[in-house]
Amino acid sequence: MHLNSDGTKPIYVQIADWIENEIIADHLKTDDKVYSQYQLAELFNINPATAGKGLSILLEEQIVYKKRGLGMFVTTEAKQVILVKRKNEGFTKMIDDIVLEAKRLKISEDEIINFIKKSYREEC
Repeated sequence: MHLNSDGTKPIYVQIADWIENEIIADHLKTDDKVYSQYQLAELFNINPATAGKGLSILLEEQIVYKKRGLGMFVTTEAKQVILVKRKNEGFTKMIDDIVLEAKRLKISEDEIINFIKKSYREEC
């Protein structure tokens, strides 16, 4: 993964998102050890405190848990928590933005649905 230091999303959020993507893709599973802040710092060439902040987000959202002296590990419910969060926050926001732009462009609901169906068939 390549971090976008010029983007609007903070690096620590990108780190958290990357680990979430690893969990969704089953590269990290329940009770697997997650990269330490120092491993992440070395991997992405960033400050360890930045990496630690990304891990703190995951800890607060109960996607990872901490074992004292051993590191952080993926929780049993991590994948479900991520999917629900992204569906309720990210996906809903994207849909709202699409609908708003469609209204500006006078695109009908049926046309939007057809665009989505076409794109879905091409990507899947």
